[in-house]
Amino acid sequence: MVHPFKAAVVQMASMPDDTLATAVNTAARLREAAANGARLVVFPEALIGGYPKGASFGAPVGMRKIEGREAFAHYHSAAIDLDGEEVSVLAEAAAETGAFAVVGVIERNGATLYCTVLYLDGAKGLVGKHRKLMPTAGERLIWGLGDGSTMPVFRTELGVIGAVICWENYMPALRMHMYHQGVSLYCAPTADDRDTWLPTMQHIALEGRTFVLTACQYITRAAYGPHHESALGDEPERVMMRGGSAIVGPLGRVLAGPDFSGETILYADIDLDEVIRAKFDFDATGHYARPDIFHLSVDTRAKPAVSEV
Repeated sequence: MVHPFKAAVVQMASMPDDTLATAVNTAARLREAAANGARLVVFPEALIGGYPKGASFGAPVGMRKIEGREAFAHYHSAAIDLDGEEVSVLAEAAAETGAFAVVGVIERNGATLYCTVLYLDGAKGLVGKHRKLMPTAGERLIWGLGDGSTMPVFRTELGVIGAVICWENYMPALRMHMYHQGVSLYCAPTADDRDTWLPTMQHIALEGRTFVLTACQYITRAAYGPHHESALGDEPERVMMRGGSAIVGPLGRVLAGPDFSGETILYADIDLDEVIRAKFDFDATGHYARPDIFHLSVDTRAKPAVSEV
């Protein structure tokens, strides 16, 4: 194990109309964080491909407007294929720096889009992904539902790395599955910039006795093209997501952030011995688990695209 080490969360804006440029920007921020000593770097939800904040995709209950179909076609064109140039750009930066990166993307799989997190190992390239299991509210219109086959953790020299996206963090069974897999570096890419998000992250850190690294975009209306429908307003300076990225220790202490001031990179020193010290009096999957009473069953099989008869 390499410890202590430095970790970083990157608070930055997507370029929703230029996916490759966003990937290049992301790679530059990865290089910057690594140059400042970071070995693990976490990026926001839907960074590459974009989070369409404030858009309705023309879908009142019981009908779909033509402009909504056009909006979805535009959004679909901005998503990425996992064998595409954007992933190559990220993998090259990870290889160059030796850092482990966790990056939120919009993944294209045929006509269906997924809100996905990519795991990039500096020595191995793209090593895995997690598709968001349950898109929130209107997100269900534009993103497919992930399944249990993409809920991995990665045992690295830094620690056990896993990721849970945005409001998946309010799914107790999913959190417990991550704890059961031994996660010690719990990554939470998000689009939630509300004041209630940091207490959620502190709760998870305390519950799982894990380091929590959460990254959110800081993005204004100007970053979106003129075609974008915004229920938040169209003034170029309108803040669409205000950040709030943070790093929390395994006893709930905030080590970095939250930051609402603009694009930035936050750093914290990680000592995994703190995880063991924290579990002295509470271990959710150990001496506090009560397996004689409770049992968690997780189906990690991939679901077929077409129902089997």
